[in-house]
Amino acid sequence: MNQTKLEELASRALSMRRMIIEMLAASKSGHPGGSLSAVEIVATLYFAAMQVDPANPHQPDRDRFVLSKGHAAPVLYSALAEKGFFPREELLTLRKTGSHLQGHPDMKKTPGVDMSTGSLGQGISAAVGMALAGKLDKKDYRVYALLGDGECEEGMVWEAAMAASHYKLDNLTTFLDYNGLQIDGPVQEVMNPTPLDQKFQAFGWEVIQIDGHNFQEIWDALEKARGTKGKPTMIIARTVKGKGVSFMENQAGWHGNAPNAEQAAQALAELGGGK
Repeated sequence: MNQTKLEELASRALSMRRMIIEMLAASKSGHPGGSLSAVEIVATLYFAAMQVDPANPHQPDRDRFVLSKGHAAPVLYSALAEKGFFPREELLTLRKTGSHLQGHPDMKKTPGVDMSTGSLGQGISAAVGMALAGKLDKKDYRVYALLGDGECEEGMVWEAAMAASHYKLDNLTTFLDYNGLQIDGPVQEVMNPTPLDQKFQAFGWEVIQIDGHNFQEIWDALEKARGTKGKPTMIIARTVKGKGVSFMENQAGWHGNAPNAEQAAQALAELGGGK
């Protein structure tokens, strides 16, 4: 990836982080920690990897993205607004009555959302179904999903992993946002799912481990996934919950608490720049 593209992605990520803070402060509810940890991943997908068209969000041959950790909807909405699926001003209606920006993604209401998610484990299962449909229809589109580390405590995740391997879904690439924290604390203390790399390998996946905040590593992993044949790819991305905001970083308490006006102002001052 050239320097110009890396700089563009960094600018997009900064804008997305600011949007996340702004919309959560406006709604006074939502999930900042796991939204901020996934910004670089989602930015790279929407602005470097995925073939999608805001003017034609239901184009049959588009790439698909499923936010399996649906509570991190703000990171998806920020990318969709940045991409032009809907006006950025609409982000301030997050979670408000009548808004098409629900607390969890709704494919029937929000342009650019490919799957309604929120019940953990179901998103990756839907992504497997989309990828299988692509194979059966002999389509070239790729399916991407974003999974949470705490979400891997759900049994459905492993049923989906088994099916993806069984059907040799090499058109499926899933990111694991491995920030180590969930709403009740450290993932390994709540219900330890590790070693996740060995488990996905045992289920027949290609496994790549990266720094989830490094655009070049994210891009290189995506390139490797595109070249992998006969099996799905799991990209385990080490991330920082609340990344970019000092008082939110590595704090489980910011899993599902929105910043107040003063905290939002501090966060935006720390982030700086933006559009």
